[in-house]
Amino acid sequence: MIAVNLSDEDKWKKYNNSSPLIAFFKNFNPLNEEIERHLNQHAFPISYKKNKYLISPGEPNKFLFLIIKGIVRGSVKDGDTEITTWISKENEVVGTIRNLWVESDSEEYLQALEDVDLIAIPHVLSNYLFENFTEANIVGRKMMELYYRSAEERAYICRISSAEKRYRRFLDSFPDLINRVSLKYIASFLAIRLETLSRIRNKI
Repeated sequence: MIAVNLSDEDKWKKYNNSSPLIAFFKNFNPLNEEIERHLNQHAFPISYKKNKYLISPGEPNKFLFLIIKGIVRGSVKDGDTEITTWISKENEVVGTIRNLWVESDSEEYLQALEDVDLIAIPHVLSNYLFENFTEANIVGRKMMELYYRSAEERAYICRISSAEKRYRRFLDSFPDLINRVSLKYIASFLAIRLETLSRIRNKI
């Protein structure tokens, strides 16, 4: 994946000439002008069509992505079985969890479940900001708090013994995904058969 060689103004023209990352990060902490300049200069917008893969196993992991529009899922394979590990939507940052902020080959798939618009955040940019700006570390810490809680919720759901209770918890935790995501991916995420999920939905 290579950024298009455009000026910052042209690159962000669609977004009022400024990276959406700036407003997103300001939700966590104020930023200084130098951080904003680096975000405008080194991050870039990118889009994928529905069902396309952002990253596949064996490919180098060089980016995190802020989802501007659409849904992305993460998955791994166990033999011939595909396991959905997470599903994310707008205003969430996604990437390969197992080698977060490390430029090594991915073990995960990241797939667009809808046409998606994203902002790519190079790991080299993240590491530079962490090393040089206190504000960036505050933003990073607060973001990690959110995503740690989300990961804990996903882990909890998968450990609930009853398939019906897992689905009900999914509805409570991720209500806006149920009408946007194929049931086969929800069933995979909940570690239940698609037929079982269909029976549960009919019952409810």
